Amino acid sequence: MDKIRRYLVLVICFFILCSSLSFHSFARQKSLKDSLSQWAIHDPKRPLPPVVTPGPPLPPVPPPSDAVVIFDGKNLLNWVDSKGKPARWKIEGDYMEVVPGTGNIQTKMGFGSCQLHIEWATPRPPKGSGQDRGNSGVFLMGLYEVQVLDSYENKTYADGMAGAIYGQYPPLVNACRQPGEWQTYDIIFHAPKFDSEGKLLEPARMTVFHNGILIHDNVELTGPTAHKTRPPYKAHASKLPLMLQDHSHPVRFRNIWLRELE
Repeated sequence: MDKIRRYLVLVICFFILCSSLSFHSFARQKSLKDSLSQWAIHDPKRPLPPVVTPGPPLPPVPPPSDAVVIFDGKNLLNWVDSKGKPARWKIEGDYMEVVPGTGNIQTKMGFGSCQLHIEWATPRPPKGSGQDRGNSGVFLMGLYEVQVLDSYENKTYADGMAGAIYGQYPPLVNACRQPGEWQTYDIIFHAPKFDSEGKLLEPARMTVFHNGILIHDNVELTGPTAHKTRPPYKAHASKLPLMLQDHSHPVRFRNIWLRELE
């Protein structure tokens, strides 16, 4: 009987723990959604996150054995522009650099849920201020943007700074390095799911690390990201290209790889 009682106690404790975790997850998501309704998109009054100084820049992180290497510093054969023509950004050393006016570039392959690693650097010396300073973006599936911006001692609206899920969630902290220094995003992205009639079953979710620091913890996206609007979900393919933005600033990218998540 004592063994049965201990077993029952363990089972009860397990269900209490699961319920507690589910409640806290629900409460956290509700708090995030409440914050979206509290603040207008790109609201300049929205509080900025605290600054956290990351560790020093490190050499490029080698891709794991099961990763798809999208850019290894050698060429842009995996990339095209929005019209499907060869990408016209330039290659120097081990990085690609935005050539202003040539347009966004995107991968030839499509991807859905994934673990993405990407390294980037904004121009040095810096030019401009706010959104007009080292601006670019990483678009999962071409629709869901993690903002790239020089946010080192450079103020802008909270949901548009470096690391923001653009127009929706500011990062938990500002982990930006100085302009010209290499920075990393490690993104866990879960693609949205739709039924056969196009109805949303599960929203997209993201966890993001900026320079090794957690800045988004499994947040639910309200839909695609956009400027001055929060559009609703529309059914789309389960795999779409990864896109990098030409925002007229010579931002650099290197060492881009991802692991597809089933």
